[in-house]
Amino acid sequence: MTEIDEKLYCIGCGAKLQTEDKDKPGFIQASTLKKYLEDDSKELLCKRCFRLRNYNEITDVDVSDDDFLKLLDSISEKDALVVNVVDIFDYEGSVIPGLQRFVGDKKILVVGNKVDLLPHSVNQNRLLNWLQQKSKENGIKSTDQILVSAVKGTNIDELMEMIEKYRDGKDVYVVGTTNTGKSTLINRIISSNSDIKNLITTSRFPGTTLDRIDIPLDDGHNLIDTPGIIHNYQLAHYLNAQDLKAITPKKPLRPVTFQLRDGQTIFVGGLTRFDFLNDRTNVTFYVNQGLPLHRTKTQNADEFYAKHLGDILNPPSDVKDFPELKQQIFSAHEKSDIVIYGLGWITIPAGTKVMTYVPEGVHVSIRNAII
Repeated sequence: MTEIDEKLYCIGCGAKLQTEDKDKPGFIQASTLKKYLEDDSKELLCKRCFRLRNYNEITDVDVSDDDFLKLLDSISEKDALVVNVVDIFDYEGSVIPGLQRFVGDKKILVVGNKVDLLPHSVNQNRLLNWLQQKSKENGIKSTDQILVSAVKGTNIDELMEMIEKYRDGKDVYVVGTTNTGKSTLINRIISSNSDIKNLITTSRFPGTTLDRIDIPLDDGHNLIDTPGIIHNYQLAHYLNAQDLKAITPKKPLRPVTFQLRDGQTIFVGGLTRFDFLNDRTNVTFYVNQGLPLHRTKTQNADEFYAKHLGDILNPPSDVKDFPELKQQIFSAHEKSDIVIYGLGWITIPAGTKVMTYVPEGVHVSIRNAII
């Protein structure tokens, strides 16, 4: 690792350069830094600004809760439209509760990204209504909502039309958590609007060390990309890169249904465990294809987990630092989804009682079934 003895800053965004964490502001490859220290005649750019300047490619950068609150505070002082990107596959894990309170009385468009991951049977109008209702429950008065796929390009033109309709000649701030596909979405917008290429600039949010990316709109105003906040209660933050790949869907979810007798347990890899406390029930799993689902008797489940974690109960592949599973009981009064933030959900019928086990620190909740 190349040490940064002196304080070196990116000339693009002004972030202090560092070689440790590629998801944090100011990241630079150690080899690039070494070359610069040997020959300082070249401009020194962090990896993010280098990709931006040379390829018009925006990459994610993560910020802490405190920095994100400063960012929202600086947005609250602007007269602007806010576009909030959420992951429709992991809504609960990617929503920013109380967003409206932080940004003030602004119009907020809620964009549900990754709609391509949901089964084709999903009713899109019902899902839009659900998205509006969930936003309201989380303190967000959405002016409008739209479902898109940044990867497939679904509804990107419609999103741009919606932004034009509601921005009233103002700037547009795009906010979201990490893992929502926000950067992929903005790259898609750039590539489908060829006239805005090569004009992207970086600048600072007032009073913060955070960089912003300004993408010009056709009237002198900007679409402004913001760094993503990290929600540490998503499962992703407890996994290595290999395991993250295993849980992240790339294709539409294919439901897997089990007919269960009493006293049965199902493991999703070694990540979560569900003990079904009814005599008989049907349950449907909505998780990434290829994730192993293991059924066993509940009376043997503790022993099974201890023996096979990291082996046939994989992911996690690295069990050394994997948190212990904590338990929580859920009872469904109507058809419901039990959601594990960052992993997916299971749908259970009314009257079902389930003991769930998730890694300490990961959130789990119950909602009315969306499918």
